[in-house]
Amino acid sequence: MSPLQITAMLTMLVDHIGFVFFPDQPLLRIIGRIAFPLYAFGIALGYRRTRSVKRYAMRLAALAAVSQVPYMLAFQWARINVIGTFAVCLVVLAALDRFKGSRLISAAVDLAAAALLELLPFEYGAYCLALVLMYRYLPRDYWVAAHFGLNLLYFLYNGWWIQLFSIIPTGLLAYGKILLKRLDTIRVPRWLWLSFYPAHLALLAAAAL
Repeated sequence: MSPLQITAMLTMLVDHIGFVFFPDQPLLRIIGRIAFPLYAFGIALGYRRTRSVKRYAMRLAALAAVSQVPYMLAFQWARINVIGTFAVCLVVLAALDRFKGSRLISAAVDLAAAALLELLPFEYGAYCLALVLMYRYLPRDYWVAAHFGLNLLYFLYNGWWIQLFSIIPTGLLAYGKILLKRLDTIRVPRWLWLSFYPAHLALLAAAAL
């Protein structure tokens, strides 16, 4: 199991426990900021490595569907869970590569997807898309600056101060190249990686009842 995957799962669990049971304890939510960039990076990396984008997107869509009810029960809100957001991001990546010869079409795809993610209640919205695109297309040397700018924009727009801490894993991803290459040789069982999101949400939802 990859240490990055373990870190993503555990910090997501800490974040969700904090949200459900300890909403007045910001430290748990701050720790949880480590998870999302690692998952977004995993989507960009998985897109490059997958043999079939179609099957990859279908797996994400199925996982999002399985997770949706536990997600709504655990968090008590009617949004589309983040796996659904990642599925949209994957479709955008495929579209951008298909129309990479046309900047106009690529820009239209980006804007349309961003509008969709913001107008419909997708978790993380266009922020998620921007982060996935950053990991996919920007050189690593620009990741920290781009992510900081994105976080600052959202902080000024809606006071999303806690997300400022998500810059930490991006710094690791950008500047830990040698370490990442070694860690990336370790593989996590697919069943655990795919089942962790809906399984932990179902347990939190059951515990919160």
